[in-house]
Amino acid sequence: MNGKKSMATLINDSLPAPTLKMREGDTVVIRVHNQMDESTSIHWHGLLVPFEMDGVPGISFDGIPANSTFTYKFKLKQSGTYWYHSHSGFQEQTGMLGAIVIEPKGRERHPIDDHVIVLSDWTSRNPHNLLKLLKQRADFDNYHLPDFKKLLADIAETDMKTAFDKRKMWNQMRMMPTDFTDLSGENTFTYLINGKTTAANWAQIVKAGQRVKLRFINASAQTIFDVRIPGLKMTVVSTDGNDVAPVAIDDFRIGVAETYDVIVTPTKDAHTIFAQNIDRSGYVAATLATKEGARAATPAMDKIEWLTMADMMGAMGANGYKAKHAKTEYDFKSDMRVDSPRMNLDDPGINLRNINREVLNYSQLRSVDEAIFAEQRKPTREIELHLTGNMERYIWAFDGVKFSEATPVNIKPGERVRITLVNDTMMNHPMHLHGMWSDLRMPNGEFQVRKHTDGATSSKN
Repeated sequence: MNGKKSMATLINDSLPAPTLKMREGDTVVIRVHNQMDESTSIHWHGLLVPFEMDGVPGISFDGIPANSTFTYKFKLKQSGTYWYHSHSGFQEQTGMLGAIVIEPKGRERHPIDDHVIVLSDWTSRNPHNLLKLLKQRADFDNYHLPDFKKLLADIAETDMKTAFDKRKMWNQMRMMPTDFTDLSGENTFTYLINGKTTAANWAQIVKAGQRVKLRFINASAQTIFDVRIPGLKMTVVSTDGNDVAPVAIDDFRIGVAETYDVIVTPTKDAHTIFAQNIDRSGYVAATLATKEGARAATPAMDKIEWLTMADMMGAMGANGYKAKHAKTEYDFKSDMRVDSPRMNLDDPGINLRNINREVLNYSQLRSVDEAIFAEQRKPTREIELHLTGNMERYIWAFDGVKFSEATPVNIKPGERVRITLVNDTMMNHPMHLHGMWSDLRMPNGEFQVRKHTDGATSSKN
């Protein structure tokens, strides 16, 4: 794959796993034969299934023991683009993932040829060792740390005092202005499209002048991708399996586990599908071609920009951070809370704000299915959950309580609950509610779009 030998965990000897094509309304039966010497599982990401079919060991079932078979059976209540993956250990990271395409019971809103684009990150390093390294030093894989060259550039752009004051502020907070991601493409990840590297060049022949739908799935373990097709406008028509009002854009950010359907009209011999990591340390490219063997140029990655105080701490400000983190040793439950969180729906995100292209943001997404609007009754109650953690120890929690000590959030069948997620950490956190939808709301409370994963927003929500 990248010239190095490493172990893969596969389904039907395929990377990614075979695309499952189904039809809304059908009852599907999927028998999973675990031929490994360890337990496994499969989670049907975004599908509304009975809890015992969800595929999360320790929560919805016991897992699939080594050398045994488990039968998944459920009725398909939806259509669109989804995916499936292991929910056991690091099996997803080592290749156990695949696409799902569910044909609607009625007529497709955009009945044109379509192709699946599965984005993923691959590492030849031992995932267990990577986690150990993150717990020892969370920034070990950050290759954009401020250096002397950057200091000279800042001095030239502003002046010496401003440049030094800027660094002094970050040093006092013991935070990094380039903390975009945990693991990078510099030394850890090789990025893939449909299981192929840029050099291997996954290519799809299409017809010039005819519209084609591309079903993008971010099946990575931790990478946020920024996607574009230079020279072609993309029209977003669906996210997480739900159709939206068409939005014409040049770039879109796709968080871990999100899906987007976009429509393009190829005009040249070849067009490059280009997906770069959020930290601009690596990318993967593939080809849409109207002629066999044609290949377009690969663009340069965009430059990075420093995180702002708003990215790192919302409306709290640097002084609030220092006051609440005065101790040398951080207590796990002493992480800061954001008193005035902002929605950020109109923010394309760090490293996409200052480019001369049309970039998708969440405020542009609008569901169009009338049945979804019919379900917009008032919630019976509200729940606020804070995403917390200790970045020095690489520990994450809700409201400062780790999973093993947490009590369940009880919701009755059919109950409509408003959940406010507040990200108190300095990291992006894709959020997925298993077996249910999330109806994202505007700052004024009006319904906007239905998703199963909210993943490409800035740090404070």
